[in-house]
Parts: sequence; C-alpha cells; structure tokens
Amino acid sequence: MGWNLDQLEAFVTAAQTGSFTAAARKLGKAQSRISTAIAHLEADLGFLLFDRSGKFPVLTEDGREVLNDAISVLTQCQRLQSRALSVASANPVQLAIAMDEAVPIENFEKLYARLAESYPHLSVTLLNGSQEDIARWIDAGKADIGFILQDHVLPDSLERYAITRTGQALIVSDNHPLADIPAPTESQLIEYRQLVIRDRLGQALGKPISPSYWHVDSFYLISSLVMQGIGWAFVPEHVASAEWYEVKTLSTENLPSQQDFMLSAIKRRDTGWNAVLEWILAEAQQLFAEENGR
Repeated sequence: MGWNLDQLEAFVTAAQTGSFTAAARKLGKAQSRISTAIAHLEADLGFLLFDRSGKFPVLTEDGREVLNDAISVLTQCQRLQSRALSVASANPVQLAIAMDEAVPIENFEKLYARLAESYPHLSVTLLNGSQEDIARWIDAGKADIGFILQDHVLPDSLERYAITRTGQALIVSDNHPLADIPAPTESQLIEYRQLVIRDRLGQALGKPISPSYWHVDSFYLISSLVMQGIGWAFVPEHVASAEWYEVKTLSTENLPSQQDFMLSAIKRRDTGWNAVLEWILAEAQQLFAEENGR
C-alpha cells in the first residue's frame, strides 16, 4: 500500500468541492500539492480517479466507486484520533460551549448551574447564536461542544448526539381572527400571514403553508411578532409556553402532522472526549429525561 491519508483527504475534498482549487482553499494548501497528492494516489491505485479533460475535474466511474471507501477510511481515522485524544487528555481548565438561541433556556440554566457546582475551577465561555453559527464555531474549533435544535445538515467533520425531541405548537395572538377557531384547518390557515423560521444565511428551515408569509431568523422574534398580531406561526413547544409571551396555542388535530424538533449536541469527530465533555452530554440527556418523565 503506497497511498496515505493526505492523498485520501485531497481526493475526497476535491470530489466534494468540485475542483482542485476549491479543495486547496478548504484544506489551506497550494493547488499544486492537491494535484500532486491525487496524481500519486492514482499511480498507487493503478487507475484514474478524475477525468481532467474539461474545465473542472469529473470523477471517473472508478473514482465514484472508490469515493465512499475513502470517506469511510477518513471517518474511521478521525474517530481513532478522537479516542486517542480522549485517553490522553486530562480535565480541561477552560471550555467553550456554543448554544442555539432556540434551545430550552430554562433547562440549560439548570445544566450550567450543575456544571458550576461540579467543576468549580473550570473557566467557561458561553456563545449564543443561530444554528449555523453553532456548526461553524464547532467546525472552526472556536467552541468545544454545541447544542442545536433542528435536524439541519451538518459538515462531515461534525457528529450529532441526540438529547431529546420537542414538538411544534401553533400560536396566534388573542386578538387574531384564528384565535376563535380552536382547531383550524389548513384551508383556514392559508387565509392569514404565516411567520416562518429561516437561518441567517437565507435558507428556509420551515416550509410555509400560507402563500402570504414572512421569513424570520429567530423563534423568539417570531413569537413577539405573533403577539403583535402580525401573523400565526409554528414554534417549538417550549417557546410557545414561555411565560414572557402572551400567545394562544391552537390545536393541530385538523392539520397534517408537523415534524418534531431534535435537540442535539454536536462536536468535531477528530477531537477527544474529556471527562467534562462526557459529563455535559450525559447530564443534558439525563436532565431532559427527567423533564420528560414528569
């Protein structure tokens, strides 16, 4: 076996980004190093991975066959590195936690109180942002662990660890025309403006039912706008029940089933699990299990 992991990484990144130039940019290397690594990998394997006759390299049939195997090898190596770091690491003296602004804040306040009591000498940085912020900060190494609410596609470098599911609630203001309809139908909802969640990069995370809708990047801002009578919305149940919002929750029994939200922790595959990170994940899972069991 003459090939190495750097060659596999160059190959996989080029295949995923669509060009050697984009792969070099993502990996922080010169394009010539990417081209050379892939050429050496092709020589070691004995066949071409890319057709280079066009403007951009295109995977050959053999390249497509090898790609999944190469991704699998790199993933296993990342996990091995993570395990090795976990074994070698002691308790950290500082930790950065990134938190989606839409997570159930009361539960996390309890989690952080327990963290402060269990690790009194730990220095903690709490970062609050949108789900895309969280994934970007974790991927860039600016945070050690993050918590996100929705089942959003993550970079291959990150792994997701499920904590709990939470349902959606249909909310309106007390003076909205829908407030007098305990269980509205879809045909009744489409008559009025809907407020729909989207991320800060402009990607819609919720599909509008009504042809009249606004996109908003925060469930809490959505709830505030609903309270002003601007429209109706689906929000996580814990947001709908927050005591600082005076909104009315309507039954969804006459509507198509709405997908639940998954609260998850995310972490880079190639970073280790020290004792504090393991404690945080286990404690979060236990805390929400206790909450759901009440």
